[in-house]
Amino acid sequence: DDCALLSIPEGYSLAVTTDTMVENVHFFADADPEQLGHKLLAVNLSDLASMGAKPVSVMLALTLPHIDKNWLSAFSKGFLTLAEQYSVDLIGGDTTSGPLTLTVQAMGLVPKNKALLRSAAKPGDFIYVTGFLGDAGLGLKIKQGYSCKKPQLALERFNKPNPQVEAGMELIEVAAACIDISDGLASDLGHILEQSSVGACLDWDALPLSGSVVDYINETGDWTMPLTAGDDYELCFTISEDKALTLTGSYTKIGVIEESLGLRLSKAGIIQPFSSRGYEHFS
Repeated sequence: DDCALLSIPEGYSLAVTTDTMVENVHFFADADPEQLGHKLLAVNLSDLASMGAKPVSVMLALTLPHIDKNWLSAFSKGFLTLAEQYSVDLIGGDTTSGPLTLTVQAMGLVPKNKALLRSAAKPGDFIYVTGFLGDAGLGLKIKQGYSCKKPQLALERFNKPNPQVEAGMELIEVAAACIDISDGLASDLGHILEQSSVGACLDWDALPLSGSVVDYINETGDWTMPLTAGDDYELCFTISEDKALTLTGSYTKIGVIEESLGLRLSKAGIIQPFSSRGYEHFS
């Protein structure tokens, strides 16, 4: 049929997101197609996770310069393996000819009036993140020529991010505002601050960093990288002090929401304004 028909259970809202990945913009021309299939779906599931939605179905649109059966087979394997992990159905899409461009529209279910929004942060809320920051950014730098002793983890985080679906569904009952970290922590947290009309102070020394990222910072002096690099696809959320006591997952407190607008950074006991626009396609 020309359309897929979806039924929304009573008491739920449908969360819908769309992401496009373009060759030589979002991924390198030599990207492994299986990893690419995984990442394409993962970045969309990450958007659903940021709102606490349970993934249900996706639509896939492919623009291909030519038909390569081996490439398509590997791409499909990466895409569908992740889809199966979260019981996500592929319900339609489109295929056209042109420069390699990959688009997914993902849909999920969230209880009505329970979705995590960017606009719900309050002064006094603590700021938390899932996982580690900066590994994907380090992976990109490795792809661009940076050399380190153990590149495997960083490259894995860059090529095959893990969407924090379970965390998003757990946080829906306790978190206030939430966003996924796609363009860099400072930039994405900035969206919460703007939409909630608040400010924040981050504690740089509290950032969860892997040994490889720490080594990179010590070697290059580029301490802003974990704040500005994209592709982490972890969740950044705010939560009241009392509800923070109920957290049981692997989360790290990195700052606090304040009334004074703007983003500030505390590093080695010194607090200064910090500004990052993150990645912007048309900047």
